[in-house]
Amino acid sequence: MATMGVAQRNIELTRRGYAAFNSGDIEAVMNLLADDVVWHVFGSGPLAGDHKGKQAVMELFGKYLQLLDTQATDVHDILANDQHTVVMATLALTRKGESIEHKITDVIHPDSEGRVQEFWRFFDDQGKSDAFISD
Repeated sequence: MATMGVAQRNIELTRRGYAAFNSGDIEAVMNLLADDVVWHVFGSGPLAGDHKGKQAVMELFGKYLQLLDTQATDVHDILANDQHTVVMATLALTRKGESIEHKITDVIHPDSEGRVQEFWRFFDDQGKSDAFISD
């Protein structure tokens, strides 16, 4: 029964994190990250790489938001157990007057407190995403 409670907690924390990011409350998002978080960004765009630690992830978020005019994530569903949380969503971005929409799947490995320990984002079209945020 404890696992169900942990899974539900992970879903709630994840919902809170996406809502905070959408509203620009980066401090609330940072509180949901483990100190030793690792944030993986795939592809060949300007944000690609493994970002290790809260400071590096905060810098990543800053660069991400500077590249864009607007960004919004519409969460369709969140599936969780005590070891993984999977988010299915649509990501809408605008940059330099152009808009794009992606289907995304985020995979989160939470720590024992439910904070994000490791994060991976998968795009329906990584190349299209990289091109959109590259100059």
